[in-house]
Amino acid sequence: MSRTQRLFIVLALNLALVAALVVVGVTAHSLAVLAEGGDYLLDAAGVGVALLAIWLTARPASRARRDGAPKAPNVAALVNAGWLLVLEAIVAAAAADRLVTGTPQVDGLPVLIVSGIAALVMAGGALVLRRDDDDRQDEAGEHDLSVAAVLLDTVADAAAAAGVAASGAIILATHSWYWLDPAVALTIALIVAHHAIALIRKVVIRLRHLGQPA
Repeated sequence: MSRTQRLFIVLALNLALVAALVVVGVTAHSLAVLAEGGDYLLDAAGVGVALLAIWLTARPASRARRDGAPKAPNVAALVNAGWLLVLEAIVAAAAADRLVTGTPQVDGLPVLIVSGIAALVMAGGALVLRRDDDDRQDEAGEHDLSVAAVLLDTVADAAAAAGVAASGAIILATHSWYWLDPAVALTIALIVAHHAIALIRKVVIRLRHLGQPA
């Protein structure tokens, strides 16, 4: 299976989950599920950026374009990680607001079901991308950061969905503890933001290295 095919699989998985997550998030009053839906939609855009970078790298072009081609995947990774960081900042702010002002009643059952399914689906997507990330390295032995960024998003999605599913199960069992929903959303946002910042730093270092004269 080619890298492009793997990315298309992850793109389809993201798009297939967005509508269900948004509907459940609105009807169940779950900020965490809504955050999942927004994250998956943003990830779909990130996969599109990675696919564009691969197409630009493989495209026959002039020498000037060939010289710039190695930067394309790194720029794609930078854009993707940047989008993810902005989204997590928005989620963290909304979650903190609910924790301070009060959390509305959350319906735990649909949160548990849809997030459990999302966790399994995105874990499968992460395995698909992980195989590609292990098998395909550049000549220097370094992984393609455009695919690494998408892999980060997919792993984060699976972890986030699992956390939201667990909170849904607890809310369902207790018929209370609604504060868990924004608390889980805030925790996930902070963890993902930390990894996004680390990836951005790695990409910036790589781009500086590529920009140095041979």
